[in-house]
Amino acid sequence: MSPAVSHGDAAKAEPIGALRPVGVAERWERDPDLGRVVVPEDVLLKRVCELGDDVTADYEGRPPLLVGVLKGAFVFMSDLARAIRQPVEIDVMAVASYGSATTTSGVVRIVKDLDSDLTDRHVLVVEDIVDSGLTLSYLRRNLLARRPASLEICALLVKEGRQRANIDLRYVGFHIPADFVVGYGLDVAERYRNLPDIRVYQGPVPVD
Repeated sequence: MSPAVSHGDAAKAEPIGALRPVGVAERWERDPDLGRVVVPEDVLLKRVCELGDDVTADYEGRPPLLVGVLKGAFVFMSDLARAIRQPVEIDVMAVASYGSATTTSGVVRIVKDLDSDLTDRHVLVVEDIVDSGLTLSYLRRNLLARRPASLEICALLVKEGRQRANIDLRYVGFHIPADFVVGYGLDVAERYRNLPDIRVYQGPVPVD
């Protein structure tokens, strides 16, 4: 059965090199809290390469500053940066909105701010997943106030039917069902960030 994901047409790209030993995902098969695979590892890496090709073409002559939203986007941003075939700069910020639970708290606060001055920079925000969109909408307004030359968003995952804020996403990896998912940087109570694919989490819900 094919995974329940979709993405727009993109130029074919070779997968990122052997970043992980083959068969690593099999070590997770006996975990009862993990459900079906939503996006397999090979599909993830191929799509990241396609996104890297798109960013390379769109930012020709104007190297972007990648702004990763910690902690969930750290794996995605690392792979994306290596898939972009031109100079990039990297900064990170941490925004708290989920805590340890599986639903957003509705409260947004910046835990770690950027070190870079965004004035006249071409900023590309790298986000792991868009759920309600409220956190990303807040973040976008905050960063635009810092007067970048341009600001775009690259989201690995977008949950279908969950957005409560209208956000212009320049790049999207996959549209997925509205399940709670983990892996490839995404966690539940700090677990599963090192899972190499993206899977449904079906275990007990942590309490804040």
